[in-house]
Amino acid sequence: MSEFYTMKIAGLERNLEKFPVSDKLDIAAFIIFGDTELTIKGSEELLKKVPQFDVILTPEAKSIPIAYEMARQSGKPYIIARKGVKVYMRNPLRVSVRSITTAKEQELYLGETEVNLIKGKRVLIVDDVISTGESLAAARKLVSEAGAIEAASCAFLAEGDAASRTDIIYLEKLPLFFK
Repeated sequence: MSEFYTMKIAGLERNLEKFPVSDKLDIAAFIIFGDTELTIKGSEELLKKVPQFDVILTPEAKSIPIAYEMARQSGKPYIIARKGVKVYMRNPLRVSVRSITTAKEQELYLGETEVNLIKGKRVLIVDDVISTGESLAAARKLVSEAGAIEAASCAFLAEGDAASRTDIIYLEKLPLFFK
C-alpha cells in the first residue's frame, strides 16, 4: 500500500508518493512530468522571486519542463546540462555529480554551443528539487567554467536541510521522512 505526503505548491495541492531511499529514509517523490498545471503556475511564481537573468540552465532531466516554461514565460533562452556527450557537442565541459536519487556518480556536460551562449551572461540555474545540493554544485561549476555569472539558483522545492540554505530560491519546503 502506497503512502503519500500532501503539500501545496504554488497554491496547488499535490499528493507525493513516498519511496524508500534506504532502510532509514523515505522521500516524497516530486515528479513534474505531465503536470502541466503545476509547471505553469509554479514557474510563474518562481519567476516572481528570482533576480534578472539572461539564460536559464537546468540539469537533465526532471527539471526540463520547468526550465522550458520559465523560458517561455520570461522570453529568455534555456539550455540543458546533459548527462552524456552527444555527437553534436563540440569540446564539452564536464563535471561529476551524485544526488540523493542517483545510484551512482553521474556527469553533466555543456557543449561548445551552450558555453558560447552563456559566456559572460547572467545564468539562472533551475532545478525541480534541491536536496543534497550535489546537482546544484555541478551546475554552478559548469556555469563558472563556461565563464558565465550565476544570477541565482532556484527550484520548486527545497528538500530536508536544503530548506535552511540562504543561497537558493524555492517555493516550498519538502521534508525527509526518517524511519
